[in-house]
Amino acid sequence: MRPRPARFRALARAASIQILADRTPSYGTLWRVKAIVAREPGPPEVLELTDVETPTPGPNEVLIKVAAAGVNRADLLQRQGHYQPPPGVSPILGLEVSGTIAAAGAAVSNWAIEDTCVALLAGGGYAEHVVAPAGQVVPPPLGVELVAAAAVIEVAATVYSNIELVGLTDGDTFLVHGGAGGIGSFAVQYAKSLGATVIATAGSEDKLDYCRSIGADHAISYRGDWPAAARGIAGEGLHMILDNMGAKYLNDHIQLLAADGALVIIGLQGGRNGTLDLGTLMRTRGLVIANSLRARSVEQKAAICRGLVQDVWPLIADGTIKQPPLTVFPLAEAAAAHARLESGDNLGKIILSVGR
Repeated sequence: MRPRPARFRALARAASIQILADRTPSYGTLWRVKAIVAREPGPPEVLELTDVETPTPGPNEVLIKVAAAGVNRADLLQRQGHYQPPPGVSPILGLEVSGTIAAAGAAVSNWAIEDTCVALLAGGGYAEHVVAPAGQVVPPPLGVELVAAAAVIEVAATVYSNIELVGLTDGDTFLVHGGAGGIGSFAVQYAKSLGATVIATAGSEDKLDYCRSIGADHAISYRGDWPAAARGIAGEGLHMILDNMGAKYLNDHIQLLAADGALVIIGLQGGRNGTLDLGTLMRTRGLVIANSLRARSVEQKAAICRGLVQDVWPLIADGTIKQPPLTVFPLAEAAAAHARLESGDNLGKIILSVGR
């Protein structure tokens, strides 16, 4: 066997992957990288830092050297064994990252090595390298530092895609729960940018004050009689509810909908089995949608990402939508990050700093 050229030996030793001009090597055979894996379903303590093979990008994919990964409630569910990744997707947690392009598949022409990016993932983000479909990778919003950019794309894609689906518009009334969290804080600001009257719920005075500071017209505590408060604010009902609770609030939400209003369920923190009052729903011509961003096709997610760059990134760049407070943990402390999110005490978004 002929000795490998020095160029190949240097590639194998490099801290980041460089694509060769004539072919894409099998990166998984070159070295292993650090990632967080769950030993078994369970509490945060099941998460551990270990070595995994570097993933290999397919023809329409890119390999990203991760700077930071967002921590989302879906990650908590997956860790607990309640939210399995789609077939063929990495079992490693993590639905969004920021970083730089390390390699690109043969069919990808719009990315160059070391370009900065953010990516919407179906899994694999809690690692030093991750593969993503090229259509789900976009530049970070202007003015957002790379590590902080890891907190943007998952919440933006979730909120944007569902508000676009319903067609929320100027003069509508919009309610979101957890207005001081990642999804909630983005939803408050995006709905407000469309001219909606925004109602946000939160669990403490500090969080309620934060919701008001980012544009919520009304901030109410979910620890009290929030349905009565919402009804008092929106006499004709709510045109859209973005719901992360599911069964626990199902009946209240149906009763609160305006004529032709929409309840969009994006989470099941309050359970998955509830009783639906079909009579009220028919009387108001209400729409109930249960939606999972992760389950959408690559083509659908690519279209959402294009919409973000066109419609949402400019709002971040000009300050209309502001970044929430960030709590940053090193990758190795993913268990502590999960415990923090589960506690309900966090304000804003939690991210894992991955880059070395």
